[in-house]
Amino acid sequence: MHKSDQRPSGRELEVLNLIADELTIKEIATVLFISPETVKTHRKHLMRKLDVRNTAGLMRRAFETKLFEM
Repeated sequence: MHKSDQRPSGRELEVLNLIADELTIKEIATVLFISPETVKTHRKHLMRKLDVRNTAGLMRRAFETKLFEM
């Protein structure tokens, strides 16, 4: 595992998949019925758990660790 040694939550994985589908923060918030700030928090937690610095790194690591497959 990486720095935090925690698995992403179900909601974090939902956000991750919607990021992979190229939805914006606002669009993800609308789809999941949450605020844009909550989406940003989920993304921040994902980046910490996967030990990456940006969204591109998040997608790369998610693919490498098979959190989802394209």
